[in-house]
Amino acid sequence: MQRLGLILVTIAALAWSTSGLFTRSLALDALTILFWRGLFGAVGLLALLAVLPATGGLDSLRRLRGPGLAYARVTALSMLLFISALLTTSVAHVAILTATVPFFAGFLGWILLAERPAGSALLASLAALAGVVLMTGLGTEGTWDGDTLALLMALSMGGMILIARRNPGIPALAATCVASGIGALAVLPFATLDIGAADLAKLAAFALVNQVLGFGAFAIGARYLPPMQSALITALDAPLAPLWVWLVFAETPSPATLAGGIIVFAAVVWHLRHDARSRAAKA
Repeated sequence: MQRLGLILVTIAALAWSTSGLFTRSLALDALTILFWRGLFGAVGLLALLAVLPATGGLDSLRRLRGPGLAYARVTALSMLLFISALLTTSVAHVAILTATVPFFAGFLGWILLAERPAGSALLASLAALAGVVLMTGLGTEGTWDGDTLALLMALSMGGMILIARRNPGIPALAATCVASGIGALAVLPFATLDIGAADLAKLAAFALVNQVLGFGAFAIGARYLPPMQSALITALDAPLAPLWVWLVFAETPSPATLAGGIIVFAAVVWHLRHDARSRAAKA
């Protein structure tokens, strides 16, 4: 079953890495993309819950309650910030800033729950911060407003991790389904409903690949792998996202962005490995 887990989690990482590719292919505003992606995503995830018991089933929707609904709301916010960031800055910048999520989760745990971070976590955070400063300060293809949106997105995703850690029983796939619906309803008054068939097909594919396939494959595959292994495989999303956009749309990261990205990714991998060893030593 471990091989199946590896295949499914890798598929999830590949599916998530297509966000920039789909976004760049659509000549639509962020709120219109969010509405249709959220609508198709909610319907697709609902169908997945209905046909695959391994995802938790439709009963998992009834188990959300307070913490689960809070998780869904924060997820909906992160989706809004994510798509907005992709449309206003480079895919490489968004991918690299997304990789800082573990450090934002640690920061929120420190501030809100008084969970003192280990020295290794602080060291990795400082290294990642140096990479982000290098990328945003010297990188030429990003924008300050888009990078700020991406940082806020990483902060909201850190909040998602914090809620999930405090409430480990939250059915994540059901919460993502609800988040997609919440996001679609929230932007409905501002979205363009009259769009062409080609764009509608792209939006449906965006939701089905990026959300339904990505979250569905991860929900099943992660059950057969240690958390550390799942985290490292899904980290492939960050370098792959700008790669697809570079191949298709020739959006080339600057040398400063590449250098900053290498520093951030190295800090994340080192932090994940060190954290896994520390947990194993305490077990």
